[in-house]
Amino acid sequence: MSKLLSILAIILSMSQTAVAADRVVSCKITTGKTQVYNGPCLFMPEPGGSFSLSNTNRQGPLFDDVGVLSVFIITKGTAEVRGLTSSGNNSRWGEAKRSSKDRACWEGADFSICAR
Repeated sequence: MSKLLSILAIILSMSQTAVAADRVVSCKITTGKTQVYNGPCLFMPEPGGSFSLSNTNRQGPLFDDVGVLSVFIITKGTAEVRGLTSSGNNSRWGEAKRSSKDRACWEGADFSICAR
């Protein structure tokens, strides 16, 4: 029985999607024609290629009143972007496409997010 449990534990651990650790990257965020942030940020990867960006020390906003900016992959090359404010408002930025010129960037109708 313990051999069966060991095999089951191995199978379950192999089926878990590996997600890289959080890391500091260089971010450039624009809204409209205005660059709202250009500097270091904390890149927090999630399964399936989705990720979130925040202040490097996880305290205070990333920029303006936005504490966390999340890019959720909905299909290959397409993501839904949302910003969470320090007051708890989850604002929908909209759909973004992965840039064909720079794979580190996502471009929406009136915003762009690059994380390298």
